[in-house]
Amino acid sequence: MAFDKGNNPGRRNSQRPPKKEEEFDAKLVDLARVTRVSAGGRRFSFRATVVMGDHKGRVGVGVAKGSDVAMAVEKAKRQAKKTMIKVSLEKHTIPYEVEAKFGSSRVILRPQREGRGLVAGGAAREVCEKAGIKDISAKFISKTHNNLNNARATMKALEQLPIILKMTPEVKEEDNKEKENAVTPTETNSKKD
Repeated sequence: MAFDKGNNPGRRNSQRPPKKEEEFDAKLVDLARVTRVSAGGRRFSFRATVVMGDHKGRVGVGVAKGSDVAMAVEKAKRQAKKTMIKVSLEKHTIPYEVEAKFGSSRVILRPQREGRGLVAGGAAREVCEKAGIKDISAKFISKTHNNLNNARATMKALEQLPIILKMTPEVKEEDNKEKENAVTPTETNSKKD
């Protein structure tokens, strides 16, 4: 007697729903064991730093602590989703050079010509890669090797870039309606009289 796996309603896992593909790609940048000393002795936990992005201009950095590595990474992923920013891209690079400082970390991001590639190291490389930037040069001026501060400095630099909205017909119509309905300061003064 042969069993038909697909048509038997008594089987629990006969029809599993397909796994949905995550829209964001995550990478663990830093993992540190941290210690808290209390009266009973030392308590160990883990701090995870995760960079998450969709390779289309959205990227975030999350930091979280947990009693084990898996818990810390999951919490850091949730934190990274909450802190997402939108990066303006011009042909897979940034519009102009930016510099930022976070803590003791300083970073310079420079746009590069098409085909040059991602010339960056450590946390800056991961942040730029997850944001979808393909042609960029990043340089850490500081002496620090702290991946958390380096990732946050890179994020701060990317936040300085303006968000360029492409004017679709729908956006143009909304913009025109707002301009028509806008009240100028001279109109408000004349209405009071």
